Amino acid sequence: MKLTRFASLTLAGALSLTMLVGCGGTETKTQDTTNAAQGSGTQTAAAASDLQYVMDKGKLTIGYTVYEPMNYTDKDGKFTGFDTEFAEAVCKKLGVTPDFQEINWDTKVVELDAKSIDCIWNGMTITDELKQNIAISDPYVKNMQVVVIKSANKDKFKDTASLAAANITAEAGSAGEKAIAADANLSKANYVSVTKQTDSLLEVQSGASDAAILDWTLAKHMIGEGTDFADLMIVDGLELSVEEYGIGFRKGSDLTAKVNEIKAELVKDGTLPALAEKYGLSLAE
Repeated sequence: MKLTRFASLTLAGALSLTMLVGCGGTETKTQDTTNAAQGSGTQTAAAASDLQYVMDKGKLTIGYTVYEPMNYTDKDGKFTGFDTEFAEAVCKKLGVTPDFQEINWDTKVVELDAKSIDCIWNGMTITDELKQNIAISDPYVKNMQVVVIKSANKDKFKDTASLAAANITAEAGSAGEKAIAADANLSKANYVSVTKQTDSLLEVQSGASDAAILDWTLAKHMIGEGTDFADLMIVDGLELSVEEYGIGFRKGSDLTAKVNEIKAELVKDGTLPALAEKYGLSLAE
């Protein structure tokens, strides 16, 4: 799928370049079109730095999915969250405007390489696979994968062995999906992927799935008493993996080092620790 998208982008870029030259397009426009069509995310001699690209645009386009408490809309209709406020603080120091764009999580790297977005900032788990394809910031938040079930089933599902023949769900391309594949018992279960982590909770609530494997950071905010998923619970003591979150940039992007620098400043001045306390999260060391 990535190769097909790349080929389409390359062809589209070539056609766009021809049209711009024929219509008297400027050198800047043709340069941007060529860069967007490259798709590999690597910096070339002809391409300006990612940092300069963002500064020239005057905005940082941020790819996200709805994921409380990282990026979500609160009850008052305000778009907020830990990552939302973190990104806003970084953009303020950069002197640019944050531009949040909702994406399909399963194609996040394709969106990044195509320059539809400038970064992936949405509670992204750092993995060796992602490191091969994109640049990733220093870790900033700790997380783990947990199992969510109906409270009525708490005596039925206590460990992964009891879920080996169950119906389970997770977000496509997520750390939860990888945790399922890595566990000897969960990998035997009847697995169905969904587009968003919140959809996995709906699957369990409706009874379509017996369990959802997802981020602790999201689950602890969205389920239990006083939430829309009051009948759901986290299986106590069942932690499938411990991980860290990072911000994704194009391979070779100089934005990575700049954001790391600003992140360190926000830790030192107390901004990030205060946000972590506000949203009930643990900062990575």
